[in-house]
Amino acid sequence: MWSWVLHRITGTTIFFFLFVHVLDTALVRVSPQAYNEVVETYKTPIIGLMEIGLVAALLYHALNGVRIILIDFWWKGPRYQRQMLWGVAAVWLLVMVPSLVIIGMHMAERFL
Repeated sequence: MWSWVLHRITGTTIFFFLFVHVLDTALVRVSPQAYNEVVETYKTPIIGLMEIGLVAALLYHALNGVRIILIDFWWKGPRYQRQMLWGVAAVWLLVMVPSLVIIGMHMAERFL
């Protein structure tokens, strides 16, 4: 059940990010100066932490989506759904750790 809840939360989070991204990108056609001001406000440590959350959400949502596809379309999928969930967690961790290092290095360059 928790993977279902987390899948919905990450999907909603990604949707809202895309909504804001489209809005702020569309701003460049209205006023390039306003666009530059908005983008400049994104260069804060809080937004850096939100970027880490976005990467975590995107990665989990994508991996769990593959697991859901396998459960739905592979005849052995329902039998192995728990093992696939542990696989999703392992792959998420293996990809998330290097991502944190890379994002952390960029944040350190920006804020220190």
